[in-house]
Amino acid sequence: MDAPKPYEIPKKLVLEAYARVKQNRGAAGVDGQSIEAFDADAKDNLYKIWNRMSSGSYFPPPVKAVEIPKKAGGIRILGVPTVADRVAQMVVKMTLEPEVEPIFHPDSYGYRPGKSAAQALKVTRERCWRYDWVLELDIKGLFDNIGHGLLMRAVQWHTENPWVLLYIERWLTAPFQRKDDTIEAREKGTPQGGVVSPLLANLFMHYAFDTWMARNHPEQPFARYADDGVVHCRTEAQAEGLKSELVERFAKCGLELHPTKTRVIYCQDSNRRERNENVTFDFLGYGFRPRLAMNKTGGYFVSFAPAVSSNAQKAMREAMHEWRLAHRTDTTLEEIARRINPIVRGWIQYYGQFYRSEMREVLDHLNWLLSQWVRRKFKKYRHQRRAMHWLGRIARLQPALFAHWQMGAIPAGG
Repeated sequence: MDAPKPYEIPKKLVLEAYARVKQNRGAAGVDGQSIEAFDADAKDNLYKIWNRMSSGSYFPPPVKAVEIPKKAGGIRILGVPTVADRVAQMVVKMTLEPEVEPIFHPDSYGYRPGKSAAQALKVTRERCWRYDWVLELDIKGLFDNIGHGLLMRAVQWHTENPWVLLYIERWLTAPFQRKDDTIEAREKGTPQGGVVSPLLANLFMHYAFDTWMARNHPEQPFARYADDGVVHCRTEAQAEGLKSELVERFAKCGLELHPTKTRVIYCQDSNRRERNENVTFDFLGYGFRPRLAMNKTGGYFVSFAPAVSSNAQKAMREAMHEWRLAHRTDTTLEEIARRINPIVRGWIQYYGQFYRSEMREVLDHLNWLLSQWVRRKFKKYRHQRRAMHWLGRIARLQPALFAHWQMGAIPAGG
């Protein structure tokens, strides 16, 4: 029988936390332990987590620092906790989230149960039709720059749970371990990649931005997804004024708006006659700009609408090249389809929500890459035209083979 512990943490909660971590998968942390290795002795590993957390003796190990290239250039540092630490963080998240989730703003969409990027895009699309101007927000390094003092004040406002407060403080100061094994102390931020970090970032932004906007500018609706956001305004002057106010507001909270990426955008369409050099912005992988549309009677007009952004298209093409399909001549077309279909289907489902036709160029590029596989696989189809012709014929015989063929992106030829 276990001796009484200072903190009452149900063993069932630890088991449920592990089930979620296991479902989410993820890479190994500084100890090199994978989900599979942890699972091989899960009973003992989970008991140790429960025992240490309940006794107050759990101290998180360093967070593995992984450098991730940004789409727009530069490096983002992703913090990868160990599997055991992810379980511990999930225990705290599952305890704190029900306390703070009810107070979050309805237009905060990132990393929340029942909220999604698709919802943020839909409401932004509709508001662009009602409001002429948009303030595009770009917060520099939100996860890296959150002040620990302000964040802990917010956490303490919503919970008195002593072990939740204890472990959040310990996670905030857990050091980074670099690739060369050097240890780097952290005095601010919450590692992007941690299980509890998105919840903490949302709580910080709830007070830094969401409630501030609701209190000071209730007439200007916004949509925020973690550190990415847009605010809708009636006039250019209103948008410029808000931009200046937010620079000051975020500075008081220890954050900075990117000086060139935070922009005022004019939502130009057939009914808006003003001229402005900024008529496009990106939000959650979509490019919002004037686009040709058709009305119910078959007439054309210009609508300010979203479609897959050029940056997202570039990222998808780069991912396709990393598959090195042309070099997989030891496999079959069916095996290639099984491997890439889940990824391609996910792209189509997300980026095909609005103006799906804009996905066609990317999917045609995938067909071209598949044709390179055909050219290498079969000697008699070494010429590009013959390879594409053969691929087109297969697509018409087996249109369900590839996810993008199912939506009509059939190769030319055949």
